[in-house]
Amino acid sequence: MDRTNGSIVTEFVLAGLSAHPKLQTVFFALILWMYLMILLGNGVLISVIIYDSHLHTPMYFFLCNLSFLDICYTSSSVPLILDSFLTVRKRVSFSGCMVQMFLSFAMGVTECVLLGMMALDCYVAICYPLRYPAIMSKGAYVPMATACWVSGLVDSAVQTSLAMQLPFCANNIVNHFVCEILAVLKLACADISINVISMAGSNLIVLVIPLLVISISYIFIVATILRIPSTEGKRKAFSTCSAHLTVVILFYGTIFFMYAKPKSKSSVRADQQDIVEVLISLVYGVVTPMLNPLIYSLRNKDVKAAVKNMLGRKTSLMDYKY
Repeated sequence: MDRTNGSIVTEFVLAGLSAHPKLQTVFFALILWMYLMILLGNGVLISVIIYDSHLHTPMYFFLCNLSFLDICYTSSSVPLILDSFLTVRKRVSFSGCMVQMFLSFAMGVTECVLLGMMALDCYVAICYPLRYPAIMSKGAYVPMATACWVSGLVDSAVQTSLAMQLPFCANNIVNHFVCEILAVLKLACADISINVISMAGSNLIVLVIPLLVISISYIFIVATILRIPSTEGKRKAFSTCSAHLTVVILFYGTIFFMYAKPKSKSSVRADQQDIVEVLISLVYGVVTPMLNPLIYSLRNKDVKAAVKNMLGRKTSLMDYKY
C-alpha cells in the first residue's frame, strides 16, 4: 500500500475475483470475447446507420448514439477488468481510478437519460404518427441527444469531484474489479453524507425520472396500440418499440437488482453474494452492450436489409476491382 505522508492513499488495489483464481481465466476469455463482439456489433450498426440514408431518422439517430455510448462505456472499464485478471497485484493509481470512475459514471448516466429520450421518440411515433416528422425534426432530436451527453458528463463531474475531495487513509482495497463509485466511497475515512445526498439526488434526476418518462410513455403507447382495429396494425406498432422495451428491461433490471438487494452478513453468503454481484456487474457492463445491437438488428427488418445492402455493395466493388 503506497501512501504519502503516512496517511494519504496514492493507489488502489482492485479485489476483483482474487478469491476465486480458477474463475479468473474463464472470465478473462469470456469478457475478451464479449468485448470484441461489442466492438464488432455496435461498430457495424453505427456504420450501417451512417451508410444507409433510409436510416437517417430520429429513431436510428438515437440508436447510433446508444451504440457509440456502449462502445465508450465498455472501453472505459473492460481493459481495466482484463488487466486485473492478468496481474497478481491489481494496482491502479488514484488519478487513474478517478478517470475510470468519471468515464463509467458519465456513460451510465447518459444511457439512462438516452433511454428516456428514445421512449419519448417511440411515444410520438405511435401516438402521433402524422405529426411525427414535424415534432421530431432535426432541430428537436439533435438537442435531445446532446442533452443526454451533457447531463452525463456534468453529473459525473460533480460526483467524481466530490469523491476526489475525500481522504482515503487505511484501507485501499476496492471490493470490485473496476473503480465503481460506491465501492470506492466505502473506503473513505471521513463523513460521506454529502456524497450520499448528492448520489441520491443524482439517482432521482437521472434514474427515476427517465424511468417514469419511460413508464408513462409506454402506458400511452399500449393504450394507443389497443385501439388499433387490425391485428397486423397492432403487431407493426408494437414491433416499432419492442426492441427498446427489451433493452430498458435488461438495463434497469440489472441496475435495480445490483443496488437494491439487501446485503448478507453471513461470511459464506457474503462470499456467494460477491460472485453474484460480479455476474450482475458483468451483465450490466458487458452483456447488455453486447446484446443491444443484436436486439435492434434481429427484430428490425430495415436494419437487416441495410446490412445486406451494404455487404452486397462491398462484394460488388471487390468483384469489380478484380
